[in-house]
Amino acid sequence: MAKLKIGVFGAGRGMTMVRQLLDNPDAEFVAVCDKHQPTLDNCRKVAEEAGMDKVAYYTNFEDFYNHDMDAVVLANYANEHAPFGIRLLDSGRHIMTECLTCATMKEAVELIEAVERSGKVYTYAENYCYTPVRWEMRERYRRGDIGELMYAEGEYVHDCSSIWPQITYGERDHWRNQDYSTFYCTHSIGPILSMTGLRPVKVSGFETQNRPFMWNLGAAAPCAGMELITLENGAIFKSLHGGFKHNSPQANYQLNGDRGAMKDLANGQIAVYTEGENENCRGKHEIYEPKPIIDASANTGHGGGDYYTTHYFIQSILGNEVARERAIDVYTAVDMCIPGILAYKSICNDNCSIKIPNLRNKEERDAYRNDTFCTYPHIAGDQYVPNNIQGFEPVPDSIYEEVRRRWLAGEPG
Repeated sequence: MAKLKIGVFGAGRGMTMVRQLLDNPDAEFVAVCDKHQPTLDNCRKVAEEAGMDKVAYYTNFEDFYNHDMDAVVLANYANEHAPFGIRLLDSGRHIMTECLTCATMKEAVELIEAVERSGKVYTYAENYCYTPVRWEMRERYRRGDIGELMYAEGEYVHDCSSIWPQITYGERDHWRNQDYSTFYCTHSIGPILSMTGLRPVKVSGFETQNRPFMWNLGAAAPCAGMELITLENGAIFKSLHGGFKHNSPQANYQLNGDRGAMKDLANGQIAVYTEGENENCRGKHEIYEPKPIIDASANTGHGGGDYYTTHYFIQSILGNEVARERAIDVYTAVDMCIPGILAYKSICNDNCSIKIPNLRNKEERDAYRNDTFCTYPHIAGDQYVPNNIQGFEPVPDSIYEEVRRRWLAGEPG
């Protein structure tokens, strides 16, 4: 059988996927698109060093779109995955999207309906779900080892201030400078939903203040956001993410059930406490290091997670039922994303509680079909809201000019 022909849109973050394709037995890397020529040149260098001299390189999406491809990995700007994905699905291509799924509730509805309409494979590259520890937590929770979930925590705290020039280029309208405190939420929400299989049903949003160390780099939004989520079984879940200072591990996940608890110790080990019947407070404690699901993942990024997202995408297209069960489908991907969108609505409305719809149900979609509420002017239209509601001074052009100078000089933030 001929190999799948796969293209990559976005040669920066997309390089992770490119590396998974260079010697893949089932897929061929055929094309890549990026507007930044030096980034595209770096991708060419890596591919040619691997002996791949027939890859097509594009700086224009329309030319890339017309290339002969079976599937596309979307690694472009995080707030623009849905519209490109919908076009590709409607053209008969399978897609995998990097984080995030969608920028608005309208896009969430349209993306789901494009997947349903096309019948093509959609998978979501939420790599934080697939480290050995987090997959072990999923396996043990779904086996019933800690009983019914009562409380969960997911945290992704990543201070990007030192690399801000390299990831925003001094562009005022870069998505990272326009996003809001609860937008980039799936690294904290995703693993908990993956572990438990539970759907979020209600959310309240909260955010920190902004501080000079980020405002002076061009980021006007508060540094971090929090979602307090109710899950469908009544469990409560704290999701925290953003870029403040910290002295603890970057990512933290824990599950507390009615017969035990589990925690990712952030050192490759899992801590588990389980109780048998009539063993209240007299259960068993374990600390151990789970093995990877597949040995080939050991040397890939994000604790091995980057291997699985691409692997399960390819294998899902090929009809592998195990891969299809383990890959993140469009409905779960949307569940991982829309709590952040609705949490910012909550923040803008005095932290009120907001229902999270189940967009699997067609009858719930119409209420959101025209909902473009967000902080990106070109997406929101007349439903635009600013990404800070705390009265910060607007960031002057001189800040972005200085950040651009640092980017071009290779200086840190």
